[in-house]
Parts: sequence; structure tokens; C-alpha cells
Amino acid sequence: MSDDQELTAVARFLYEAGTLKNTKRSGWWMAGVKDPESVADHSWRTALIASIIAQLEGADPARAAFLAVWHDSQETRTGDVNHLGKRYSKGEADPRDITADQVAGMPEGLADAIRALVGEYEAKESPEAVCARDADKLECMIQGLEYQAQGYADVQRWVDNSRGRITTKSGQALADAVLETGSLDWLRAALGETPR
Repeated sequence: MSDDQELTAVARFLYEAGTLKNTKRSGWWMAGVKDPESVADHSWRTALIASIIAQLEGADPARAAFLAVWHDSQETRTGDVNHLGKRYSKGEADPRDITADQVAGMPEGLADAIRALVGEYEAKESPEAVCARDADKLECMIQGLEYQAQGYADVQRWVDNSRGRITTKSGQALADAVLETGSLDWLRAALGETPR
């Protein structure tokens, strides 16, 4: 394969990745959220949280953030299938297989790196993967709390389930702090006001 063909494969993927900006996180619809966040919205804050948890846990923050950036990249091809929908999916596709299809034709070193990255996240074994997975849950919990503050009462299930799945000591402590903090306390503090 020529260099031009390999770069064309990368260019196609960049357009494909952009579809995540328009792919809604479908589980929120069940809680009545009319215009839920996109997968890209979720992935950005997940990467930020992963770097924080990893730093607190003594893991590599850049690696954890890198894993988090790619953790839902396969949803360009599957959409965001919520947990109820997964119950009815026959032979759910392995994210590693989807990634292999996505990177086919890319420069081999790049394709290998991306496949390894997704494989590491899915294996759930490295400290950075554990931190990235906790970040995924903490981000969902935070988003649920923000929707709750906007009046969506039925999101408590997502808040509770996400909190219960966080495994690192730092992730759990951070989740507890988030639960004790109002979603606009950051703004009040920045303005010199007393948090609620």
C-alpha cells in the first residue's frame, strides 16, 4: 500500500471520528433527557478525569487520558448502545475487532499503536486502564448530577450505578467529593461567593 493510500485511510478515520460529536449518549433518553450529551462530549471530560485519577493513583496521567480518548471510538460504527439495548444484541461486537476494522489501511505503526491502546483499555489490567475506566464511570455520575440539577429526576439510577462501579481509592474519594459539591459551586467560588 502506498503512503498516499495509508494517509487517505487516516483521513477517512478523522472524518469518521467527527461523527461522535453528533452521536448522542442514548441511555439518558430513558431518563427523559431530551438532548443528551454526545459521545465526544463524554470522551473529552472522561480523558480529563482519567488524567486526574491517574495522577492521584501514581499512574501515568497522559497514558490514562490517551486510553480514555479512545475508549468509545468504536461507537462511530455501533452507535451508543445503552445497557438495556445490549441485553438484546446478539453477539455484541468486540471493541478490539471494530478498532481493527477502523485502522485497516493506516500506516502499520499507527494501526498497531491504536489496536494496542484499545486492547489495553479492554483488558482492564494496567493501572492506567483501571483509572480510565473509573473516569468513564465518574464522568457518567457527574453528568447525571448535572442533569439532575437541570430538573431530570429520573437520573438517580445512573448516578448510583456509576458511583458503585468506581474501584480506585482516588476515584471513590473524588466521587464522594463530587457528591458533596454543587454543580455551580465552581462558579460561586470563582466569583468570590459562598458555595451553597
